[in-house]
Amino acid sequence: MSFEKRLLSGEFVVLAEMNTPKGVDTSQFLSNARRIKGRVDAVIVPDMDNGIMRMSALGGAVLMHQQGIEAVIHVYCRDRNRMALQGDILAAHALGIQNLIVVHGEDILNGDHHDARPVDDLDEVGLLNAIRCLEGGADLAGSELSGAPTFNVGCALAQCKDEKSLDCELELAKRKVEAGAKFIVTPPVFDLARFESFIDRAKGLGAPIIPSVYLLKSVGAARYIATNEPEAGVSEELIRRIRKASDREMECIRIAGEITGALRELAQGVRIITLGWEHRLPAILDCAGL
Repeated sequence: MSFEKRLLSGEFVVLAEMNTPKGVDTSQFLSNARRIKGRVDAVIVPDMDNGIMRMSALGGAVLMHQQGIEAVIHVYCRDRNRMALQGDILAAHALGIQNLIVVHGEDILNGDHHDARPVDDLDEVGLLNAIRCLEGGADLAGSELSGAPTFNVGCALAQCKDEKSLDCELELAKRKVEAGAKFIVTPPVFDLARFESFIDRAKGLGAPIIPSVYLLKSVGAARYIATNEPEAGVSEELIRRIRKASDREMECIRIAGEITGALRELAQGVRIITLGWEHRLPAILDCAGL
């Protein structure tokens, strides 16, 4: 059953995120994907995540498709104008990629090409409207298409620092759903009680919520997030648990697996993010009982 059909049927979906290589050697990328084939519903392929130049998400998704693995690609407005975006989206459909997530591209200044110039010809709602326009058989200039694509389109929520910013983000998410988003991906969850409170507020959005689980790789990584992104919910108790473990790497995997398993009772899916540790995805799935 496809990712979209599982969503529509109300089943729990499992997504794993994998960045494309910075180069043309795809052996590790594909090897990691084959390890989880049949255990996840789809692989999310970001497009130059964190502003780092890599092989395009579309290229990576086609490679997944060739392996018999369903793919979801990020689309955003930082690097392409509306013409290029529409062209890539049409190409995605023609190449067998029918799952998209409209996201906000990270600030280019945080990436590895500091002289690159952001485009931002459209915003996220504008891009969702553009996709809907293509599905209706016309481009943004009003010209008729020779064959209209169909997509399973999602959107993403940003991390919120306080209640006021959360209210604004939920209002924006409502506009995204009205513009065609069929599912919503959240930032990483570390505090299940906090997420449970959030999900109560997000139920009125009218789209399945897919929270993210982020693999903490060390005490240092957990401390960094707790210090610099306190709204993420990494607690001192969680940091102590990792520090006291005899095998800290395995403890981090257990934590990710436990959160993933617990989210089965709270949401309709999960996105697992490992950022370079994709070879540990099978272990996380084992710990989650998936």
